[in-house]
Amino acid sequence: MITTRARAKINLTLEVLGRRADGYHELASLIAFADDTFDIVTLDVGKPVGIAVSGPFATAVVGENIVGRALSLLAHTEPKLKLGAFIIEKHLPVAAGIGGGSADAAAALRVIRRANPDLAAHIDWASVAATLGADVSVCFKNQACWVTGVGEELAPLGALPPLGTVLVNPMAEVPPNKTAQVFSELRAPRGTGNTKAPPPGTFDDLARLIEFMTRAGNHLQPPATRVIPEIKETLRIIRQKPGCRFAGLSGAGPTCFGVFDEPAVVAERLQQEHPGYWIRLTQITL
Repeated sequence: MITTRARAKINLTLEVLGRRADGYHELASLIAFADDTFDIVTLDVGKPVGIAVSGPFATAVVGENIVGRALSLLAHTEPKLKLGAFIIEKHLPVAAGIGGGSADAAAALRVIRRANPDLAAHIDWASVAATLGADVSVCFKNQACWVTGVGEELAPLGALPPLGTVLVNPMAEVPPNKTAQVFSELRAPRGTGNTKAPPPGTFDDLARLIEFMTRAGNHLQPPATRVIPEIKETLRIIRQKPGCRFAGLSGAGPTCFGVFDEPAVVAERLQQEHPGYWIRLTQITL
């Protein structure tokens, strides 16, 4: 049995550079990962191929599981691969803007690669990841990156100051086509965009990183707030807490995050004040 963590993906910045003729959007995003907030993906190669989902958010997974698509794609790519039974412990909210499904699919690719050392070198894992979805590539890399194109172009960061962070999801009702609605509300201009948006350079300290995050922002925040109005109140709640250095939205939401001087104190207070919210104390790093 092989087990790995599928860490929550956090968009520290997210800029939409344009909409291509094929309908996809060109992006430039600084993406990092929560060290201790994750799903758990286990592969048992001794059992028949299948997927079982457990954990607090298991019942929220509806429709086709992206891990199932990953298995089908790999079986077609290399029929000799040893697969098996997957167990996914869902601790991350579904459709929350933190890449839960993408992280699970990427984790599945990583454990299959580990289970097949003799065949792994013959598979273009990056191409497989990119085929599965925009966030799967960076989740497969599992490292903070400057992400461009439609999510497939990765420039790993050499360093990133740790961010003491509180993740806050208001657990608002999310439409099944949330991401499509948000991009429709965005109304990005047509054009090829700038797939070669240069990396922002190195972040020597927290102040420089937060300055960049503040300047770049998340272009999806206004349209996402129109689709899920609770985002506005969630950000207000985060910003009013003492020691807030930055508050933002990850992806298309509704999970928001705040960077604090004393995140543990803030997380405890928020949980007391908003018991219906999903709130996690974490540290965002490489």
